[in-house]
Amino acid sequence: MSDPMQEIRASFFVECEELLESLQDGLQAMDDGDEDPETVNIVFRAVHSIKGGAGAFGLDRLVSFAHAFETALDEVRAGRLAANSESMPLFFKGGDILSDLVRACRDGLSVSEDVTSPVLAELDALVDGAGGGSEEVDAADFQPLTLDLSLDGDDGPSLPDIGLPDLDAGAPDGARTMRIVFRPHLGLYESGNDPVPILRSLSGLGTLEAECTWESLPTLAEYEGTVAFLTWSLSLTTEADEAEIREVFEFVDGRCDLEISEIEWKQSQTGPSGNALPVAPLPEPDLPLPPAPTPTEPSQNRIESATPPPQPETNPGGKGMPAPAPSATVRVDLERIDRLVNLVGELVINQAMLSQSVAQAGLPSNSPVHTGLDEFMQLTRNIQESVMMIRAQPVKSLFQRMSRIVREGSAAVGKDVRLVTEGEATEIDKTVIERLADPLTHMVRNAVDHGLESNDDREEAGKPREGRISLTAAHRSGRVVIDVSDDGGGINRPKVLAKAIERGLVPAEAELSDSEIDNLLFMPGFSTADAVSNLSGRGVGMDVVKSAITALGGRIATQSTPGEGTTFSISLPLTLAVLDGMVVHCAGETLVVPLSAIAETLTLTETDIRALGPQTNVVQVRDTFVPLYDLATELGYCEPRESYVGAIVMLIALEDGTRTALAVDAIDDQRQVVIKGLEDSYGHIPGVAAATILGDGQIALILDPADLIQNASGCSRRVAQLQAVG
Repeated sequence: MSDPMQEIRASFFVECEELLESLQDGLQAMDDGDEDPETVNIVFRAVHSIKGGAGAFGLDRLVSFAHAFETALDEVRAGRLAANSESMPLFFKGGDILSDLVRACRDGLSVSEDVTSPVLAELDALVDGAGGGSEEVDAADFQPLTLDLSLDGDDGPSLPDIGLPDLDAGAPDGARTMRIVFRPHLGLYESGNDPVPILRSLSGLGTLEAECTWESLPTLAEYEGTVAFLTWSLSLTTEADEAEIREVFEFVDGRCDLEISEIEWKQSQTGPSGNALPVAPLPEPDLPLPPAPTPTEPSQNRIESATPPPQPETNPGGKGMPAPAPSATVRVDLERIDRLVNLVGELVINQAMLSQSVAQAGLPSNSPVHTGLDEFMQLTRNIQESVMMIRAQPVKSLFQRMSRIVREGSAAVGKDVRLVTEGEATEIDKTVIERLADPLTHMVRNAVDHGLESNDDREEAGKPREGRISLTAAHRSGRVVIDVSDDGGGINRPKVLAKAIERGLVPAEAELSDSEIDNLLFMPGFSTADAVSNLSGRGVGMDVVKSAITALGGRIATQSTPGEGTTFSISLPLTLAVLDGMVVHCAGETLVVPLSAIAETLTLTETDIRALGPQTNVVQVRDTFVPLYDLATELGYCEPRESYVGAIVMLIALEDGTRTALAVDAIDDQRQVVIKGLEDSYGHIPGVAAATILGDGQIALILDPADLIQNASGCSRRVAQLQAVG
């Protein structure tokens, strides 16, 4: 049986990831000039929630750092500290360290005090400079509420002193007294929360009187721990409105019953200060309480109290409209989703086998079997797409990680850099996101170090001193395209070519196009750095980037304009499980070409083919010529054919905008296939991305056209033909 506390702890760290994401969003909005007080409140509440949950699990270092960070943010909320160029870099740094501490606590690691201490000192200095002061935090203040439930006395359970102020004799001018009935659900305690910090926060809004009701509490012998019985009846004298009071309970929304109403004051009764006092004691709460257990039917009473009558939700604005229900989410173990993905893959294979059997049976196309099969195929595709959506995640978390890389990298090289993101909601397979983190980190670091000029050089060139790096994501033609752009000086192509010649990567007399020079950046060990820095210059990076992206079934292309900047475009599949492909035949072999790589198909005529050089041909496509590659020859199946008249070619569109013609014997049909990886067993095979199982049980290779063409010989004319010509 799993440990409930471990489950609660795991749930806390999952919620921390969401809070950290909200924290980064808020900080970025503040840095972009958002002056909405609610933005600061969102950031403050994220840190506050992490601190409260961390205290419940005794994570003292996390609590201490979060407290100092929270104190500085509270100064911003109070208007004593401005979110400007002095404070925002520190807040970003605080968010990064808070993230490190959360993950270290989750994974059982540690973060050196050499990292946290300087930032804590800067936060304290920032608060002192604003006229505030941070009190030393005691992690014990954030431990779960502990009650002495001894029933030996006649007065019932005793409650601890939670540090609330006594009720003042009167209410200040303009204040009103609010009646609050707060009944926690069991889920509130299971999530690591407890009422005491909530009550403390309420007391910060005014004068609070708290009373705990325990009449329905069963005896210890009857209590099973599956129901929360305590209810808090509160009287709060405050100038705050109802919305501010409800904000205190925001983090336990849905995990408690809450009722807020205003108490009428009678002017004839006043306190020493002349302010009115309530004419009557706090009324009993209207919320239903679990029935007190009786000795005769304890079991039945427990069952009834476990399902209290539902309470109608009201709009926090108090206008009587029902509050919108939050979207329901379920956290599922990733292994279960992977098993479901595999089962759907087998379903796709079986559907293909069934289609093959029906086709071989020769049934008419209007038969009920064909009709039912078409519906089954559509249903299979819908199921597959729905399952893929379960694994899909926005790239927002990945982009947020890059913002930290930019901050740290710009500080290391002394440049002012701003990261701009677009398309953060674009979804991609979770596995792709995880495996894309390292190559994207390399590219962003290179953009900071090599892509952008120094501040002074930018100013001399008439550019803003602050450099700009853009990350964009979008869906295009069934794939995800991520662009990494900078507004720097562009690729210095003469320098790149000179370095390549110096290292012997290309002949000295080579004449290369701009795109060919740009591709030299991805060769192993290539670097244009004159000196090794903390970020780059060791000759590793871009070749690793290309290898990692290729392993994901992706491609990378480069566009650069001298003096204006460089853009690297990464094209990736939406999922690593299933793809739409074109089934083709050549030299008796069946192969699959990804449909996203095919621009169009052609049947060649004699006027379409032109000889170029001793061993190659080109194909005229409208007003342009594209190189012709024989697929069977490039894969080593056979020699080039004698004539390509009447041959079928697929026009392959590459990421750099160029096109090539790939000749095949026949095209079977378009089909959805399940990807089966080969690298674990056979390593990287040039031109081959993976394999699949077809409907007849045959195994077919899935090609990587871009890799195939890059490693192609280009031979499309036979040696015998050359000798005859000679």
